[in-house]
Amino acid sequence: MEHTASCSRERPTSTCLTDVYRCFQTGSRPSHSAAEVAGVIFTTILRGEDGQRAPAGHRHDNRSELTCISLTLVEKIISSLTSRSLPPPVESYCADIERVLFEDVDLMSQLVCQFSAEDQIISHLAAKSVSAWVFYQLLKSGSVSPAWEQMCVRTFLSSAPGTELDACLWSLTDVLKRLLKGAHREILWKLLAVFDSGLCALCSEFLREEGRSAELSHSRLSGATFCLLLDLLEVLTASSSVRGADGCWKSPRLTHIHSSALLATISGSAQYFVRKRALLLLKKAVLQKAGEDWALGEARLPGPKHDRFSSDMSALSRSVLTAVAADWLQSVRVESASFFGGTRQIVADEGRKPDCVMLSGVSLLLLKSMELHIQTAGGTAGVDSATEVYGYLRSLCGFLKKNRVELTEVTHPCCWVSLLFGEQDDDMMEALKALLSIFLHHRLSGLGESAELEAACASGCNPHCHFLLLLRSISFDHSILLDFLISTETCFLEYFVRYLKYLRADWQGFTAACGKVSVSDCQRSLQKSLPDSGAGDMFTLTYKGQPEQVGLSPCGQPKDAPVEMISVAAGSRLVEYSSSDESGPENMDCQDEPGTSACENGRFSALDGKRKISGAPITKQQYEPSHPPVLPSPSNSALERTPEGSSSLTERTSCPDVAPLSGQVTCETSVRAVLCLSQLREVVTRLQTKNLFPYNPSSLIKLLQQVQNCFQQSHPSQFDE
Repeated sequence: MEHTASCSRERPTSTCLTDVYRCFQTGSRPSHSAAEVAGVIFTTILRGEDGQRAPAGHRHDNRSELTCISLTLVEKIISSLTSRSLPPPVESYCADIERVLFEDVDLMSQLVCQFSAEDQIISHLAAKSVSAWVFYQLLKSGSVSPAWEQMCVRTFLSSAPGTELDACLWSLTDVLKRLLKGAHREILWKLLAVFDSGLCALCSEFLREEGRSAELSHSRLSGATFCLLLDLLEVLTASSSVRGADGCWKSPRLTHIHSSALLATISGSAQYFVRKRALLLLKKAVLQKAGEDWALGEARLPGPKHDRFSSDMSALSRSVLTAVAADWLQSVRVESASFFGGTRQIVADEGRKPDCVMLSGVSLLLLKSMELHIQTAGGTAGVDSATEVYGYLRSLCGFLKKNRVELTEVTHPCCWVSLLFGEQDDDMMEALKALLSIFLHHRLSGLGESAELEAACASGCNPHCHFLLLLRSISFDHSILLDFLISTETCFLEYFVRYLKYLRADWQGFTAACGKVSVSDCQRSLQKSLPDSGAGDMFTLTYKGQPEQVGLSPCGQPKDAPVEMISVAAGSRLVEYSSSDESGPENMDCQDEPGTSACENGRFSALDGKRKISGAPITKQQYEPSHPPVLPSPSNSALERTPEGSSSLTERTSCPDVAPLSGQVTCETSVRAVLCLSQLREVVTRLQTKNLFPYNPSSLIKLLQQVQNCFQQSHPSQFDE
């Protein structure tokens, strides 16, 4: 009888809440009065709290469901008031409900009490409702809810794990995210001032660096709670990049301050997804991209940094380099690549595909730390010699080899960048820019030019090789370079301009790199590793004799598979310039003819390329299909068949100094590279003439012309005709 009576009382309540929610969804005004709806919501949440404290045998599932509905409805009402997305009559109705709930009956005190509910769903829904109202109140009056502030500060200072801590972390993170998205700077600083001391105490408790105390601190938190803490740290780090950020608060600098502890988390005994999440946080911090996935408006505009920004970035880079010098890389464990079915155990004789997110994250973290240390410390401490720099790179190579990252059949180690970052354009450009900065810094350290290039190739950081491999990966398609130039998603423009300046000053080194980078072998490695296995495929470094002579063949691929050039040109582009009415008819050289492969379109003779670069006309007959290609075929004498049927590189292929193949490859590669840059210059010039380029490219056009002039001066006899 008691259960039947209870159900009869709860049925009208459920009907009322459901009707109100459906009306809000359709934008209509409910038939119930605002006071009646507010009373039902308050009573349901209050009874839900009592039900949570009652013995398990006396709880009703219906009561928990009604509590969840009420909390969801509160969040819906407040969010609608904030966004002003409802018709005026309905908005006025919601304002009346909000006034009754939060002014007349003080619902806020009841909501924060639900943070400690044993039911995690109720605790989370309460946190959502609270954060929605806190944000609404901040925008409306600029005041912080006393009940919410006291609950969060007390929880952070006590550092007691549980649903209460989870709700406080999530709620504060959500409010800060909303403020960052809306670029509410003054309110943001006010909120950081309120929670600064509590957040510092919380991170000091759970982010310890050494000893058994660090292990105990980590073990006290569940993986989900630790990830909530990392999410909050990312939001705080993003707040430090807001224009006008004040460095007097310590909380936005917590990621940099506790970088050593985060590095210890990555290599420690925490759950794998926690280690991975900590790595991604440090990666975003070192790239200055914290919050890039959700931050909007003024928060992402470049502006003056706070006074301690340089010292914080310097401390972060020093922490990474110090850890790497202490064999941190050897303690970082990388598991197998994940898939949609979850994770699974790897059979002993089964091919292992490592997690490329971890591999590329660790690699980029080290490279950017080296670059940052050069920029902030000027090489006065830590990274002060080329030997030390190449020592870090060797440690990175050992880390990749340890995790069964296999680079097989590549002409030399510089291909590792293309293979490791091939699926992430933004990360690849950051890595290339960092490697270029590292190389240029130590190139000016007094080492001989020839010796420096040889050492760079041996360590896989020759900028000429990297640029050539980038061009090969896009089939020398200048339109893809154009896409990179107009895109704001990568740092390609910064890297490209700096490399062109270096190329202009070191044409001889570029020519030598053209001979070192084998055409067919690198194309085969990239073609096999990217389409078939994705970024998680394995590759292994196998040096043959000299450091720059490395063989390369993707694991699990047939040795005699057909070799084709990768073509990204056929894929989607950011802008189709040839179809723009304002641009006029653009005869893009990269357009594929019907029935013609990208590989065939990309092939041309060295003489044709030189004529194109010099401006001499090229007749149609020179591009007939019967015209024999100059590029060496994988079926020629460069590859020899072993008795077992597998192919292996001969000495004359791996050694760039052997003629005549090396001279042919050098000439062909340099012609194709310069022709690609020449075509890029022409397209950029046409777009600039028609005011269609998004920024002033005059300096870039001048650099491209100077590179073309360098090529013509190095081959004067070829342009006499």
